Amino acid sequence: MSGRPMPCSPAEISSLFLFEKLSPEQLGRLCSEGRVERFEPGPVYTEGDPATCFYVMIEGTVVLYRRVGGDDVEVNRTSQRGVYSGAMQAYLGDRVPQVYNNSMRVTEPTRFFVLPAQSFSDVMQEWFPMAAHLLEGLFFGSKNTQRAIGQRERLLALGSLSAGLTHELNNPAAAAVRATATLRERVAKMRHKLAVIASGAYDAEALTRLIEIQERTAELVAKAPVLSPLEASDREDTLTDWLDDHDIPEGWRIAPTFVQAGLDTDWLEQVAAAVDEDILPGAIGWLNYTVETELLMDEIDDSTNRISHLVDAAKQYSQLDRAPYRVVDVHELLDSTLLMLSGKIGRIEVLKDYDRTLPQIPAYPAELNQVWTNLVDNAVFAINSTGGEGTLTVRTAREDDRLLVEFRDTGPGIPPDIRGRIFDPFFTTKPVGEGTGLGLDISWRIVVNKHHGSLQVESEPGDTRFQVLLPLTAPDPETDQDPETDQEPV
Repeated sequence: MSGRPMPCSPAEISSLFLFEKLSPEQLGRLCSEGRVERFEPGPVYTEGDPATCFYVMIEGTVVLYRRVGGDDVEVNRTSQRGVYSGAMQAYLGDRVPQVYNNSMRVTEPTRFFVLPAQSFSDVMQEWFPMAAHLLEGLFFGSKNTQRAIGQRERLLALGSLSAGLTHELNNPAAAAVRATATLRERVAKMRHKLAVIASGAYDAEALTRLIEIQERTAELVAKAPVLSPLEASDREDTLTDWLDDHDIPEGWRIAPTFVQAGLDTDWLEQVAAAVDEDILPGAIGWLNYTVETELLMDEIDDSTNRISHLVDAAKQYSQLDRAPYRVVDVHELLDSTLLMLSGKIGRIEVLKDYDRTLPQIPAYPAELNQVWTNLVDNAVFAINSTGGEGTLTVRTAREDDRLLVEFRDTGPGIPPDIRGRIFDPFFTTKPVGEGTGLGLDISWRIVVNKHHGSLQVESEPGDTRFQVLLPLTAPDPETDQDPETDQEPV
């Protein structure tokens, strides 16, 4: 877009703070290579277009916008003389994409001094060679530092996740090892009991009845009801009294096993009616081994299933063997992240408020998992800063044509004076060594630049909400940008 050309006065542009130290010759060159243009209310340039000019406002009002998802979000509005925008990185040449990093509009008739990008690059290199080198070093140095610390941020998160996963895997693995050792001991005792049976202690008819009871008992163990602690205690007392009344040795030790298996005195009466009184203690002991064996196999099954579930969650989290861009269910991603971080979450209560009717969305799942990790980690840090007791609520919902993922914590909140800086690179409220200040910056880039969504925060003491809004449909692939290399808003 171009405005109406107007005369360029060296005296007028020298009154702008950018040019006030320039010599008459330099001011003359600017006016000869540049121009003054007057724009009526409307757009001046659009984000993403080739950056052809450097604009310095002489008078009027400008508004800068950034494209977030499908919306233009206002990032700055000013009437200050001398403010500038446009091809600000022209002096870097083709080492960076020379496109406008924002959109600019004017809300009233506004005059600009307009300098072509190539002229701006030339005068920077000729008049301020040292400054140009310093700015160049600052720009690329900042980018390199940001990339290096971003990699460290990922490694720290990976280390934390690895420690948490190891802890979570250790519990079921140790349980399976203990259950296997106990099972080996019980099977050995069953072999011994079988030898006793083979010696003729039981007649064929009694042995047949005992085996039938054993089969029914195994079926009952598989269907054992879940009892409350009080119900279990009462049933243990009842079973212990029955066993003592029938002269069964160590009834106090056998009763808890029978209760855990869902057995009661009615079942014991059936056993007593099926075998002779003289072999009842041996029959109860034989059935106790059966019950213990079934319970131990259930424990091993639960433990190995838990390990398999954790491994599946790790694969889901890391997105191994998956396409980098595909249609996903965000709830699966959230669940895998929460499971991977369960060691770090600790005693914090996690509430899931999921809208399961939400459709799957096209996304980069591995990178969304990184966003969830950063937001959960920040919520956990906030809650732990107030004593470690609190609630993290993860909510999903639909908002118009976008999917909302909200992380709400009951921490102390974000003070208003720093709320506008939390997405800035390297800004952190964590102690030295605990935060790099890039977690939210990386999250913002992934959500906004990579997925064309938005990331925002609402906060007050006891109620902080980070809200991720993602489009339900795939964006134009030509607009997709790498979150590591996309340019910062001016």
